[in-house]
Amino acid sequence: MTSKLWFVVLVDMVALGRIAELVISARNARWSFAHGGVESGRGHLPAILAVHVALLVGAPAEVFLAGRSFVPTLGWPMLALVIGSESLRWWCIATLGHRWNTRVIMVPGLPLVRRGPYRYRWLRHPNYAALVAEGFALPLVHTAWITALAFTLVNALVLRIRIRVENEALTAASPTSQSEKPGLDPGSWTR
Repeated sequence: MTSKLWFVVLVDMVALGRIAELVISARNARWSFAHGGVESGRGHLPAILAVHVALLVGAPAEVFLAGRSFVPTLGWPMLALVIGSESLRWWCIATLGHRWNTRVIMVPGLPLVRRGPYRYRWLRHPNYAALVAEGFALPLVHTAWITALAFTLVNALVLRIRIRVENEALTAASPTSQSEKPGLDPGSWTR
């Protein structure tokens, strides 16, 4: 099998992970709503989905249409970064359990999660850090640098909106005691 076909298999594996996340998210949304969850900022969700679909379509398209080659000195470290970022994402999902979601749904009265990757105060958004790393590294596994650059820039704009929505929702749902006020990842409530 050629390196381009292996790359398509890698992208397909990431896409299957995204489909699994949507299934988990739908299940967790039902749980959250059954426990009094309140959704915020749903308007930006289509943009998030579009950016991720563009990544998964754009990377292989660039490889084939622009004739990108696999460069081992770039490709292998980027593959390691993809694997690491996927591991971090699934660690976030496992740590947050029913609270993890692709939507911003706050369940009133739940304390912040302070375990797993959410125990590190210096890493405010571990799930988003993983997404940023993966979105940059995945295309570069096979030197699709245009897709890596475009995703990174557009994703930064979308994440800026998403993080603002989450911070506002978390502030509205947070306990009144100063010790529980957010300074950490608002997704520790929702994702």
